[in-house]
Amino acid sequence: MQVTRSYDTLLSKGEDRRQQIVAAAQRMLTRNGWRGTTIAQIAQEVGVTPAGLLYHFSSKEQLLHAVLDARDADDDERADRTGDLAEEIRKAACRIEQSPGLVGTFVVMLVENLMPDAPLHGRLLDRWRLSVEIVAESIRSQQRSGRYRKDVDASVRAVEIVAFINGMEISWLLDRSISLGDVFAEYSRSLERDLAAVGVK
Repeated sequence: MQVTRSYDTLLSKGEDRRQQIVAAAQRMLTRNGWRGTTIAQIAQEVGVTPAGLLYHFSSKEQLLHAVLDARDADDDERADRTGDLAEEIRKAACRIEQSPGLVGTFVVMLVENLMPDAPLHGRLLDRWRLSVEIVAESIRSQQRSGRYRKDVDASVRAVEIVAFINGMEISWLLDRSISLGDVFAEYSRSLERDLAAVGVK
């Protein structure tokens, strides 16, 4: 007797395969970069044919976007965009340590897409600008509440903070002996001292 698999089962199996492909792409992109990674190589890593991979992702660029989607989803799950800025900076250290694969892939893709004609340049630029604006708005919110000094340029300071986090991602990937928790905690304390309004501790 032939057993017909339910539509939900087929969907579940398809989603599992997509996740396997994204995970394999993350590993290979971190190791080889997107220019040095082919659809055929990723397919072989997963154990499917290139045609089988293209059934789930119609192009290499679509797969690259899926990899970035995974990083963005991880960030959204772990970060509180309306939370205390200094606390969120401290928490970023844990995010980096707990997701080295995602962080490594993101760093490689960022570096390889710096030029305007690179396939993911626009998306990564938009992501950078959004990150800066989220941090800037957090600073402005604390300025409105009277906690932070009003003479601080929130947009400029936000660029510094985002650059610090990105730079520490690269530094830690190079040298895992760095105590990210200590570095981020000290940076956030220094930031709070610098931003604090007179009379606020």
